[in-house]
Amino acid sequence: MQTRTLRIPTDRGAALAARLDAPETPPRAYALFAHCFACGKDAPAATAVARALASHGIATVRFDFMGLGESEGDFAHTRFAANVEDLVAVAAWMRAELAAPALLVGHSLGGAAVLAAAHRLPEVVGVATIAAPFEPAYLTHLFADQVPAVEARGVAEVRIGDRNILIEKGFLDELAADDPTRRVRTLGRALLILHSPIDQAISVDQARRLFEAAKHPKSFLSLDDADHLLSRPADAEYAAGVIAAWAARYLPPPPPAPAVAGEAHVVVWETRRSRYQQVVASGPHRFFADEPAHAGGEDTGPNPYDLLLAALGACTSMTLRMYAERKQLPLEQVTVRLTHRKQSAAECPDCETRAGTVDVIDRTIELRGALDADQRASLLRIADRCPVHRTLHSEIKVRTTEA
Repeated sequence: MQTRTLRIPTDRGAALAARLDAPETPPRAYALFAHCFACGKDAPAATAVARALASHGIATVRFDFMGLGESEGDFAHTRFAANVEDLVAVAAWMRAELAAPALLVGHSLGGAAVLAAAHRLPEVVGVATIAAPFEPAYLTHLFADQVPAVEARGVAEVRIGDRNILIEKGFLDELAADDPTRRVRTLGRALLILHSPIDQAISVDQARRLFEAAKHPKSFLSLDDADHLLSRPADAEYAAGVIAAWAARYLPPPPPAPAVAGEAHVVVWETRRSRYQQVVASGPHRFFADEPAHAGGEDTGPNPYDLLLAALGACTSMTLRMYAERKQLPLEQVTVRLTHRKQSAAECPDCETRAGTVDVIDRTIELRGALDADQRASLLRIADRCPVHRTLHSEIKVRTTEA
């Protein structure tokens, strides 16, 4: 996964701070995430969802609403409609610079905001909400004891969670006047509702009302004992994985693997996320290669010698399977274990090299099945005839050119 920091301009003059979490390969689609009331783009739920979607090939933009986090502007003067405008502005930027979002995800008030914004974003095919209210005005219950002060003074500082935020009376009036029923009934997109039955901030009854108002296709998933903020990493990751799996049903299929020129069928490139991490592309397949921590890497994938051993082990096992099928041998399963080490040439009696060190690969083959001694001996002889084994023992030339 790769992450980019973004600054997104708006018509109101204030720039919004955002992050793009994207897969290493061309994304299948783009998503837009709206954070919870008084949270931010780096909240646990926002981060987990964006990273999980990236691992499923979906690039996600998460941003701070105006006046929050690293975004410019004054949150005290914002309205619910302004949050919706922020979403539309970010989507417009994505449409121009990346691709229009096909998926909207919103947490808490962000969930209500994505439901409102979806009607203005024709490319959106799915909307997912996490702990979202059916009625945006329900959120005032988070600071109910401070509402009288806001109404009396026109603006007052309220305490939400561990943050103090200035709220204007106009914000409360707008939430109270909002009618979500028509908006939800005319959504016209697939809807996934995730909510915890023990949510202390937004009652699960709000999720029930949201589900009942929506039309199919709609789905509900209980987050069981999760809290409102999904503060436990396991809860955030679970919700994120479910959203990614659900969204796949409504998104276009993954793009085909890029064509590779000439006869090459493996491409390797740096991710630059860490010192040594690489992406290995073999046809449509993608995986990481890395160095272990003691060598300066992050151990996010096999190291180069492990990949070499994997090639020999896979080739050995496949060759034995082909031979057993051709000879109709009762071979049930093959397991190949390999290790690589450097050894002094002087300590290797069967090596041609007499000075310096030599590379030694120790290969142990386990053959399961009702095989007699002759069959087992034949299979072990055939192991040395696997193509990779023969390549390693033949003369090899590596010709290097600059692309």
